[in-house]
Amino acid sequence: MADITLISGSTLGSAEYVAEHLAELLEKEDFSTEILHGPELSELPESGIWLVVTSTHGAGEFPDNLKTLFEQLAQQKTDLSQIRFGAVGIGSKEYDTFCGAILTADRVLTQSGARRIGDVLTIDITEHQIPEDPAEIWLGSWIDLLKKD
Repeated sequence: MADITLISGSTLGSAEYVAEHLAELLEKEDFSTEILHGPELSELPESGIWLVVTSTHGAGEFPDNLKTLFEQLAQQKTDLSQIRFGAVGIGSKEYDTFCGAILTADRVLTQSGARRIGDVLTIDITEHQIPEDPAEIWLGSWIDLLKKD
């Protein structure tokens, strides 16, 4: 099938755990995966499928380990027309900027020509103390979309 690059951005590690869990599930479905925690733009493939998993930090911002990547993407107007992607955000609805980082990531990626597969998943940690659970449910339908695509 397809190769999937999982890109995680995390301050306390929850997005990394979710990305690692999703990678295990994808591999059980015969996808090959690579997990990059806070990669540089030069480390990412220029085509294929990306799965972005990020928490939101501060006032709707990216965690420090993803901030540079998305600043580069926005400033350099990188052509991502050969990229399809999924998006999973983790945050708390107690904040006005709930899952702001993944919403920004979705906007930057689509403005750069990437095509999103399925809906953006936003996980509220006040409802789901184990964010892997809703991510796993979402992944099942996302895999179905990948197989149809």
